[in-house]
Amino acid sequence: MIDKEKGYLPSNNMRELIRDNNLILMAISRFDIAFGFGDNSVWDICKYNCVDADTFLSVCNLLSGYSYNVNSISLRSLMGYLRRAHFSFLDVELPKIRHRLIEAINYSETNEVSLLLIRFFDDYVLEVKRHMDHENDVIFKYVEDLLKGDLNDKFSIADFSDNHSHTVAKLNELKDIFIYHYKQKENTRLSAALYDIINCEKDMMSHFEVETNLFVPAVERLEKSVKLRQSDGVRASADISEEDTKTEFTLGDREKDIIRCVAKGKSNKEIADELCISVHTVATHRRNISSKLGIHSAAGLTIFAILHKLVNLEDVNPYQ
Repeated sequence: MIDKEKGYLPSNNMRELIRDNNLILMAISRFDIAFGFGDNSVWDICKYNCVDADTFLSVCNLLSGYSYNVNSISLRSLMGYLRRAHFSFLDVELPKIRHRLIEAINYSETNEVSLLLIRFFDDYVLEVKRHMDHENDVIFKYVEDLLKGDLNDKFSIADFSDNHSHTVAKLNELKDIFIYHYKQKENTRLSAALYDIINCEKDMMSHFEVETNLFVPAVERLEKSVKLRQSDGVRASADISEEDTKTEFTLGDREKDIIRCVAKGKSNKEIADELCISVHTVATHRRNISSKLGIHSAAGLTIFAILHKLVNLEDVNPYQ
């Protein structure tokens, strides 16, 4: 059952998400998640398909109008989603619309106008292609370099954001021309084409919302992280771990307290007594922590606590 206040959770099964909003099927496809997942939970399905569950849920919650967590985004996972969305628009949706338009307007007697409309659509597709090719070849390359710790002083994601005017308006304009100005009685095929245009328009709007509300803020956060590292004179020789850019924000104070206790070798009962909460609450927190970090053992959580300076080495139980 979907909690409308909390939105989609890792514990929900994928069937619940699809029943709540069948547009989630598009997100599933663009995260390259295989169908045939039965009643498995979102967490299990994402883990099986090597997809970052937090990123998947953030996208799905945004698409469905629920609250989402920008700070839990994995940029590599999100860029994979966006690349596959670009492929879907350029190689599937827009060619299908063009094919249907050609079939539809062949019934019109105004052939010259028909050719102009097709040319209008083709110009629009070229505009979309230029925009998405720029993202694939330039923007995503910039982000990949950021993830390696390389900052381009001549560019920032704000430059992309400022010039990121979406290309939906022209598609809407074409639709309105057909509906309000293009006289044709035999319009069954044209209606089908217009229905595809309307769906593509909605899909593209959602795509730009994901870029604006998830991708751009996540890149801005990464830029700040890289700048801070460089200003401190620290240059990572290997890739910047995405845990550095996301777990710092996703772990709450209580969750950090519990990790500290685990690292000190305390049992769930001892943690509950120390923090004045129930054993059940401790167990719930530990499940959530494991879900966020992908770390399920006490030893693993201890290492995480040391690396992220949540606990001093001398305080750690060496027999974890």
